[in-house]
Amino acid sequence: MDSYGFLSILPPLFAIVLALRTKQVYISLVFGIWLGWVIISDWNFLTGTLATLEGFVAVFKSAGNTRTIMFSALVGALLLFIQYSGGVQGFMMQLNKLLTHYENKKTGRSRVVVQLLALSTGVLLFIETSISSLTVGTLFRPIFDKLKIPREKLAYIADSSSAPSSILIPFNAWGAFIMGLLLTQGIASPLSVLAGSFFYNFYPILTILIVFLVIIFKKDIGAMAKAEKRTKETGKLLNDDAVPMISDEITSYEMKEGVKPKAYNMIIPLVTMVVMMLVSLSYTGWSEITESSSIWNHFTQSLGKGSGSSAVLYAVVSSLLVAMVLYRAQGIMKLNKMVELILKGVSGLMPLALLMVLAFAISDVCKTLETGIYVAQLSEGWLSPEFLPFVIFILSSFIAFSTGTSWGTFAIMIAIAVPMAQTHDANLSLVVAATIGGGVFGDHCSPISDTTIISSMASASDHIDHVKTQLPYALLAGGVTALLYLVLGFLV
Repeated sequence: MDSYGFLSILPPLFAIVLALRTKQVYISLVFGIWLGWVIISDWNFLTGTLATLEGFVAVFKSAGNTRTIMFSALVGALLLFIQYSGGVQGFMMQLNKLLTHYENKKTGRSRVVVQLLALSTGVLLFIETSISSLTVGTLFRPIFDKLKIPREKLAYIADSSSAPSSILIPFNAWGAFIMGLLLTQGIASPLSVLAGSFFYNFYPILTILIVFLVIIFKKDIGAMAKAEKRTKETGKLLNDDAVPMISDEITSYEMKEGVKPKAYNMIIPLVTMVVMMLVSLSYTGWSEITESSSIWNHFTQSLGKGSGSSAVLYAVVSSLLVAMVLYRAQGIMKLNKMVELILKGVSGLMPLALLMVLAFAISDVCKTLETGIYVAQLSEGWLSPEFLPFVIFILSSFIAFSTGTSWGTFAIMIAIAVPMAQTHDANLSLVVAATIGGGVFGDHCSPISDTTIISSMASASDHIDHVKTQLPYALLAGGVTALLYLVLGFLV
């Protein structure tokens, strides 16, 4: 079968709807993947079932997938290390001193300040979305818990500050990837097109703005309002039936008895991770730069050419090694205890690793079914120039929602949107912004997105609860963005 047509969108939609209805995300993904392979096997259920098993194996054929899964598992070891060393407790003590000045029980000023700090941290770590959401979740989860801020709110802040800032400040792998796609379309100056799209990239701008306003005015909507009410009235950080992405054993590990809490036992490993992220991005992209005017220019250019998955893995391993040396020098733990914590941490994050495997597997199914291409081609016969930015945004959103990948959406839609913009003589920067914003919007709404999964994991939140509580805000920003593109299509 050359084209699967409408059938190509059934597997991801089935998995998403089933996950939202049942909250059984693992089973839902497995059934979605199985349905996809059954369709590919021309409805031969035996062949489709065997192909499903092989599809899981094929996930590890991609070095990038394997690195991401390894990184996700090793994070558990890092979390246990910094808790056992007293680093988390030390950081909380220092943060409590900072917040004492702002403490006001009537206005809840401490809650506002700490949420703004979390948002600022997520935006400043624009270099890589995984590092951003991971750092925000790890740093602020203990203090959020103490201030009785629901885990869903932390996941929302982590998720809504990572990808939007990475796409707005494109001096990272995101920017390099998009510029590379523009180059393949014959765009002579992709950086100027990308820079020109900044002011039209409404979704990430509105997303960060909405988070800021929600924090400042303490006004929540939808499921998040219920979560805030639950925590305020009962003190429960999660719903009764919630299944956090990290077990309590990982998030509430006791520090070593007799150890003095020191904030730097947490800060040094995490700063190492962030710094090594930059170094690793430059290292993996260094050889790709053939001409540069200075070492600094070579470094900054190589950041955009580096491998994100390699850099994240190298950064986490480096952080673990620094933590091991730091804690051994203080006599906090010996090698046998380090090995014990590494194994315990990795085992504690196996559910996350499994979810990653399933997310990658359904992405492979969508690629084989050409889900994104089919959705994009639906518009080609009837689209008029004035509606181009609006329709491109909607299509990109739907593709990202269905496939769970913004990068895959960029790869599909840039190749379609740029020629359409040139054919219709539309504003190229506006169309590129609609493509990028749509990819991030759909990715934010999708429960099978890896960035959404990592945000849930970093915040120790129930994954489906995170999706449900974030969705109203994402839809609000997405709806306003769609209207703006509809109006600008006629004006620009």
